[in-house]
Amino acid sequence: MAAVAIAAAIGITAAVGLGGNDDKPAGSGSAVAEVVGGSDNTKAATVLDRPFTKPALVLTDTKGQKYDLRERTKGKPTLIYFGYTHCPDVCPLTMSNIAIARKQLPKADQDKLQVVFVTTDPERDTSAELAKWLPAAGDPSFTGLTGDFSAIQAGARQIGIGIDPPTKDKDGNVVSMHGAQVIAFSPTTDQGYVLYGEDATVDDYAKDLPKIIKGENP
Repeated sequence: MAAVAIAAAIGITAAVGLGGNDDKPAGSGSAVAEVVGGSDNTKAATVLDRPFTKPALVLTDTKGQKYDLRERTKGKPTLIYFGYTHCPDVCPLTMSNIAIARKQLPKADQDKLQVVFVTTDPERDTSAELAKWLPAAGDPSFTGLTGDFSAIQAGARQIGIGIDPPTKDKDGNVVSMHGAQVIAFSPTTDQGYVLYGEDATVDDYAKDLPKIIKGENP
């Protein structure tokens, strides 16, 4: 499951795999961000003291079209998550939680919010596969992206998310180890300034999203 250490700084790592979870950390050498109030574990949201710059990712969406992450989400409240469709637990739960919370927003705010799911298993997660999985696991409005693994890994590292190339365990199951955090980007600065761990609930997102949409601290 996720391993998130919060003290003066946090390293963002997690491991989830098909056929069971792996306790090894993903993506050694991933970026570190300082946080505000790191000792407060009562809130789901962690506000970053040093926000992340949005990754310069140009990938392929569920329609097979080029998708420039910075260009397409510029000036829009955006949640970014790295995961994979064969994930048995954390990934679909995270997408479902966000989708349910999104539906509680006024229609205008629903339309503003961008949710981007970037696969960590692009060999299996084609555009067509993401197009089938995202509406069921999350919401039809969510954007699914696939592409070259090395580009995805580099983009994830830019926002402190460690991911490793998919491997097979001793039973032949494909395992994709990846950071299980959601990063919220402000519509006013385009910076990733809030982090949510895998334990964030529907209520956590529902409470915070109105502020995220305005670029305010939750």
